[in-house]
Amino acid sequence: MTSSFPSGRRLFARGALVGAAALLLGAAPAAAARGAARLLRLRLPAPSGRYPVGAGTLHLADPSRNDPWDPGIGVRELMITVLRPAVPGHRFPHLAQMTPGAAESFADVAHWIHEPLPLAGVDWAATLTHARAGARPLPGRRPVLLYSPGGGDARVMGSSLAVDLASHGWTVITVDHPGDASEVEFPGKGPVRGRVRKSVLTGPPDAATFRTMIETRVADLRFVLDALHLDRVGAYGHSAGGTAVAQALHDDGRITAAVNLEGYLDQVDGELFSVARQATRRPLLLAGTDGFRNARLERSWAALLAHGGPVVRRQLDGTHHWVFSDYAALVPQLQQAGLTTAAGRAAMIGRADPRVSVPTVRHLVRSFFARHLPT
Repeated sequence: MTSSFPSGRRLFARGALVGAAALLLGAAPAAAARGAARLLRLRLPAPSGRYPVGAGTLHLADPSRNDPWDPGIGVRELMITVLRPAVPGHRFPHLAQMTPGAAESFADVAHWIHEPLPLAGVDWAATLTHARAGARPLPGRRPVLLYSPGGGDARVMGSSLAVDLASHGWTVITVDHPGDASEVEFPGKGPVRGRVRKSVLTGPPDAATFRTMIETRVADLRFVLDALHLDRVGAYGHSAGGTAVAQALHDDGRITAAVNLEGYLDQVDGELFSVARQATRRPLLLAGTDGFRNARLERSWAALLAHGGPVVRRQLDGTHHWVFSDYAALVPQLQQAGLTTAAGRAAMIGRADPRVSVPTVRHLVRSFFARHLPT
């Protein structure tokens, strides 16, 4: 798939440093990962901001909506994580990237969600974030950012970027979209669902599924604003999450600026979302990779850009679609341990070294919100 990417400012050159990710991320030795009794323990990069970060999770239920993926549930339930600058201290434990039940479920489906991920060999429950569960937040009001993950991904796969933004002074709320997300663990079982709810998606969504996915995600984001009484917030999202936050920016004046990390702005059948048909008067960043160029993305983004207004586009070279998620840091560790191939890595995140790609993505998102929703 080749087509000309508009000449937005390129954030780093093709062929940037490749390999040596363990110097940044501290991957476990390959020999240990291959041992019969030991699973690979993956690590996330530390945040770059001045503040320690505290974290808490919330279970929300919207009684005004039924669940589109499982109407038997009767209400629309969400799980969110709230990350914010915290009072310094080390007595609180690091928040795990995945809860035990979610990690067990993810291990079963990881390879089917993303083929380069291994069928076995990883202790997905062992990865810790750099946020501390229950740490007391710093006093004072801070601007809020909402995060919507990629289609089929859970909110936890955006942990590294979310914690980094919180370390620079924002309150960040990561939002799961159950039924769409690979897995979501709730505090307990519901009347008609288990404690862990798995995705209903079995492959790339058809037109009807994609329409439901985006409409549901937009409604989920707006419900979080309602439930938490939020106003004047930013939003960012990856892939389907990027689509959702761009459309939510158009639909809801409480969102003042948004970052679309490589999400389409049209339906599968080619119908443009209203944000692309009618433009936006509030700031929107479109960020893409050179590895994910395709005609659909080009057409839908060009339609929005043609309106002018406060919309900018940026490109990351040497990268691929999932570089905007935690996979940017995790997949190189899998390759080092012999659990994925160089080709598999390139297909997911490109060949750029995470010592370059991770800080670049962080700076891209952070600098945008520093201009439009400063701390």
